[in-house]
Amino acid sequence: MRVLIADDDPIAVELLRDALSDAGHEVACAADGREALDLLGRHPVQVLITDWEMPELDGIGLCRAVRGGAARCEGGYVYVILLTSHGTVAERVQGLSAGADDFMTKPFEPLELVARMQAAERLLSLETRDVAIFAMAKLAESRDSETGAHLERVMSYSRVLAQQLPAMGKFVGEIDAEYVRLVYSTSPLHEIGKVGIPDGVLLKPGRLDDREFEIMKSHTTIGATTLEAALRRFPSAKFLRMARDIAATHHERYDGKGYPAGLKGDAIPLSGRIVALADVYDALTSKRVYKSAFAHEVAKGIIVKERGAQFDPSVVEAFLAAEQQFVTIYEQFREVQPAAAAA
Repeated sequence: MRVLIADDDPIAVELLRDALSDAGHEVACAADGREALDLLGRHPVQVLITDWEMPELDGIGLCRAVRGGAARCEGGYVYVILLTSHGTVAERVQGLSAGADDFMTKPFEPLELVARMQAAERLLSLETRDVAIFAMAKLAESRDSETGAHLERVMSYSRVLAQQLPAMGKFVGEIDAEYVRLVYSTSPLHEIGKVGIPDGVLLKPGRLDDREFEIMKSHTTIGATTLEAALRRFPSAKFLRMARDIAATHHERYDGKGYPAGLKGDAIPLSGRIVALADVYDALTSKRVYKSAFAHEVAKGIIVKERGAQFDPSVVEAFLAAEQQFVTIYEQFREVQPAAAAA
């Protein structure tokens, strides 16, 4: 695999490079986080091994930059291993919240490094699955020419929220690195059920009447039913379970006034509550035939107003804590997104 080492300790870099090269990996090195970001933007890398403490940009900052879209990482998902001298529970929570996938304590053992790399390779092999998920979601989305980079943005917004929640002490026992990755990879399927909505409703250039809106709402049950059928065939597939939950519940409301089931509060799966906010933020900041794109501050005001009503208060809190990352993601995909109105 292609590996990038980021560490300001030349001895540690040499030891890591030798061990990785002996194991057959292609290795590049950076002396600090800033240099690593530059390399990530220019060369495809599959695994990033970064020291926690570095000048200029530390390992946590580098990890957040990678996950938040500050670096356009060539070659797909980057598996991040954080090197730490302590490895306390608090550090692990902080690292997971920043988007780390794994940890190693310093000084490292070569055999442990090989085992960590094998774990990374197993996880990265799932990227073929993620590509298939995204392609299927894109095919469904292609029926609506207005959506632009909707899926890409919702994926990124959802990941940011999932990373931020445990950083605030929320859902620490539920959200780990695997959960964050599953939210990111399955959120594109949130509207897969729209393949079953007639063109006359899906593509109507204007607001829907009551009958049409009822038809449109059925995309939640169509998508959930389809994914449930796949889950029955492959019951151990966690990604299908999460995809089904997201498809079924991303239009539920925290106050119980959503659809299709009128679920309330924690009865709504956490993944659905996360994607609900990500999806609405993107809808608010995107131009449609029937509305202009709202500026970030306007969208933010609407979301804050719906705290405890449409949205889980904890998810809104995570959004407010990570709002600059939302702005960064919006800007990253701006080339396919009309400029936001200053409404």
